Amino acid sequence: MDTDTIAAISTPIGEGAISIVRMSGPDSIEIASKVFKGKNLKEAASHTIHYGKLIHPETKETVEEVMVTVMKSPKTFTREDIVEINCHGGFVSVNRVLELILENGARLAEPGEFTKRAFLNGRIDLSQAEAVIDLIRAKTDRAMNMALKQMDGRLSRLIQSLRQKLLETLAHVEVNIDYPEYDDVEEMTLEVMKTKTNQVHEEIEQLLQTARQGKILREGIGTAIIGRPNVGKSSLLNALAHENKAIVTDIPGTTRDVIEEYVNVRGVPLRLIDTAGIRETEDIVEKIGVERSRKVLKEADLVLLVLNYGDEWTEEDENLFKAVEGMDVIVIVNKTDLPRKINMDQVKERSKQYSLVTTSLIQEKGIDELEQAIADLFFEGDLDAGDLTYVSNVRHIQLLKEAKQSLGDAISGIEAGMPIDVVQIDVTRAWEILGEIVGDTVSDSLIDQLFSQFCLGK
Repeated sequence: MDTDTIAAISTPIGEGAISIVRMSGPDSIEIASKVFKGKNLKEAASHTIHYGKLIHPETKETVEEVMVTVMKSPKTFTREDIVEINCHGGFVSVNRVLELILENGARLAEPGEFTKRAFLNGRIDLSQAEAVIDLIRAKTDRAMNMALKQMDGRLSRLIQSLRQKLLETLAHVEVNIDYPEYDDVEEMTLEVMKTKTNQVHEEIEQLLQTARQGKILREGIGTAIIGRPNVGKSSLLNALAHENKAIVTDIPGTTRDVIEEYVNVRGVPLRLIDTAGIRETEDIVEKIGVERSRKVLKEADLVLLVLNYGDEWTEEDENLFKAVEGMDVIVIVNKTDLPRKINMDQVKERSKQYSLVTTSLIQEKGIDELEQAIADLFFEGDLDAGDLTYVSNVRHIQLLKEAKQSLGDAISGIEAGMPIDVVQIDVTRAWEILGEIVGDTVSDSLIDQLFSQFCLGK
């Protein structure tokens, strides 16, 4: 366990009203007292804030005018003494404060080290620590609420409940193996063990059923907008983003590169990617954009394929449909304000396996229908707004799959009539795997890797 005192800037660098430098560790109050002129921080009550000035102990120069918050262990985020120094926002100001703190005994924190200490000191488990990242990166209210519930321990409690059920099952096995003469202990027959193992297996399966929605809430839907040049792809991005992110002109080929933007559709984050129009071209710059568009298309979770109501169906349109076969696609016929030239019967026949929406983006028509089509495609209309526990973290999903596989192996072994002490090996493995989610059975190297993803000061 670390015993030194760490410090870092905990607010974004840049101009603002306030910036915060945070310290955590046994010497936090001592270090702050060296440089703070105001109330005696050593005598200050916990969870109080005090006005004063930071004075360089050698030059006696005033470094900053500040408000200092004192929070004493164990009722802090890290369960260590914490001091937060509120100074004026600005690059120079906050860095001068940090430098002063480091000169007087603190060490610069590593990325995520505050949250890592909270985990190591038992303040939160590993799944709650990972939820901190999700909270910071949340793009919508729903994603933020999901992260808050995970930080509150909802997933942790569910995982611990599953582990306890497996542990009780294993305990019964051990008792029956070691003390067969105890008549008052329930005999753990293979059939009883199969029943209890099945229960946990089914609960994990139910949890994994939320993984797709949870992962989308966490990471967003990678959405590629494709179509021939000048069908309205950039206008569509602007309409969904509710602001002008992409240049819109009547000149085909205006978008030369990939433009990426997060938008909120019915509480779901779309990582919306406006691509260069996919067509054969001799323009070198446009050709590079087209190749990037093809690469984006291969990696997309959702494709918005845009056609022009005022143009006839072309071979390029047909090629686009061939390129998206087997993908989740919504076909958009745009520019319905123009005289119709496209054969809508042909469009409907080609789009019969996909959702079809008509829009006039210049008249702001069809956007609601498009947003509903997206929600219908990924969430059967909407997200569950109740108390469902979502699993969204890729690491958690993989571990749950491995635990489910181990329990499946145990059930198969029971059905094959294998000895109960052999079957319990798979059940024990499932118990250990579930422990990795909350950090009970996780390696130090994995912990270091996970917390390195955090920003400084968190």
